[in-house]
Amino acid sequence: MSEPVNRRTARRRAVPSSPSAELTTALEAIGAGAYVVDDEGCIIAANVLAERMLALPAEDLVGHDAHELLHRGPQGQVLPRTQCRMRQAFHDRRPAQADIDWFARGDGTLLPISWMITPYDLAGEAGRTLIVFHAAEDPLETVAQPEPAAAPMQELERLALLAETTARLTSTLDTEETLRRLVELVVPRLADWAVVDLISERDEVWRTVVVHVEGDGTLVHREDLQGPMPPVPRESAMPLSRALRGVASTLADQQTYRQPPDAGIAVEQRHLFDATGMHSAAIAPIRSTRDVLGALTLGRSENPVAFTSAELPLIEDIARRAGLALDNARLFQRQRKVAETMQNHLLPQMPGVPDLQMTVRYLPAPHASQVGGDWYDAFRLSDGSTALAIGDVVGHDLEAAAGMAQVRNMLRAYAWSQQEPPSRIVERLDEAIQHITDVSMATVIFGRIEAAENGHWRLSWTNAGHPPPLLISRDGLTRYLTEGHGLLLGTGARTRRPDAEVSLPPGSTLVLYTDGLVEARGHTLDVGLDRLRRNAAALAHRPLGSFTDQLLRRVRPDENDDDVALLALRTPGHAMDWAASGRGR
Repeated sequence: MSEPVNRRTARRRAVPSSPSAELTTALEAIGAGAYVVDDEGCIIAANVLAERMLALPAEDLVGHDAHELLHRGPQGQVLPRTQCRMRQAFHDRRPAQADIDWFARGDGTLLPISWMITPYDLAGEAGRTLIVFHAAEDPLETVAQPEPAAAPMQELERLALLAETTARLTSTLDTEETLRRLVELVVPRLADWAVVDLISERDEVWRTVVVHVEGDGTLVHREDLQGPMPPVPRESAMPLSRALRGVASTLADQQTYRQPPDAGIAVEQRHLFDATGMHSAAIAPIRSTRDVLGALTLGRSENPVAFTSAELPLIEDIARRAGLALDNARLFQRQRKVAETMQNHLLPQMPGVPDLQMTVRYLPAPHASQVGGDWYDAFRLSDGSTALAIGDVVGHDLEAAAGMAQVRNMLRAYAWSQQEPPSRIVERLDEAIQHITDVSMATVIFGRIEAAENGHWRLSWTNAGHPPPLLISRDGLTRYLTEGHGLLLGTGARTRRPDAEVSLPPGSTLVLYTDGLVEARGHTLDVGLDRLRRNAAALAHRPLGSFTDQLLRRVRPDENDDDVALLALRTPGHAMDWAASGRGR
């Protein structure tokens, strides 16, 4: 005895509220159980005899996937699609019959049946299929069934491929890498050619991948066959059009597209068959949980064996997994784009300060969402000096970015309105963030820079738990400014913060940075600080923009998993104009 039919787990979709009178009359005239499925295999109508034989009312039949709801093995087990003869005939769109199979009944019993299946065009609507069945003698009662021989190994190979597909496609969030891995999974294991057509967010179709395997196993991309495709027709029965509408998987051969084309996309598909020499192809929709993303076409040219309907369920499963992976990649990339736009708006433009060069850089965490808690700032103050700040709010997400914006804006307000030393400004900031923000911990360096005498500039600052600034002379001498160091923000400690002051000689470079530039897993902070110092000294002769870019490239650890903010400024009087001489490149 089988388990009672679970109609909740059988796939169901919306169907018309009632079948047409013509269809109802035709089904009731059949002297056997009968039902009709649409081009996705879902039941759209059933006669009274079918309801009685299956112990299921019409409302529990209509809208359900017939295979999932009814088809069973001889012991009542769920029947894999690859082993279902009726499902294969449905995919082939050909008449077929069988003397014995089993349907699940609503009361949990098994019904041995004989059946006949045939394509059935209804009122001009192609893609319908009629199934007629009647009760048969159960051969298990009289004759022991032999165990199948080769099927278990085939099923194990199929499951192994699907497991590999899941593991490889879900371990990346990059669309191009997902497609590359998909091609490597199916070519040449299943086909000589792999073609992927993707639907953009504007409903435009783009032939993204056309790959062929050469005799030596090399995968060759046919970029001449890639590019934009005509729109998908709404009513076309051609295989690619049906797949791109998410209707069903289909087999195709060279004759499929020899008939007069019904749309521009059929012309492109004929060109694909002609250019590749494919004699057989299997085409499956690439679906996400929310939408149809495209279609996967696997083709055979050198391999003389044509695809059969028995292979379609495997290709459907691979395409379904590809759809989930591509959907995740698209969502991730969309999030990155939104977050990057937000970050660009959060990080300010640098002010123009006469004679003082200034440049900034922000690099997001490689595996985060392009937004985090690292920030920089520079702005003119009411007394004519220029404020400098760099900081880090704990976290790498939108919450950290929001906290960063709060801290930065509060610091700006205090610095502008209060004519006080940097230490006092940061003390006020520390008191405020604990009461009017959600920021738990943060570090910051806040300072003022202004012109002094004899071409020098004066920097005064305080440091709340942040890595020390680096000062590089025009001759390559380096010094970390470790003075003025105090506790990070958010500890709740009420201690006086120290101030520090230094004179910046002509042509000197000051670098403010966040810890992502110097921290690396498995290494001490001293190692990173030493790497920064040595490379900054070696690059001291470079123009400031080149200095900053090269410093980031050389110093940021390859295994870095943190974002990086960097602010570099240079006082006038650089010894040599290396950019003009060409030696700075």
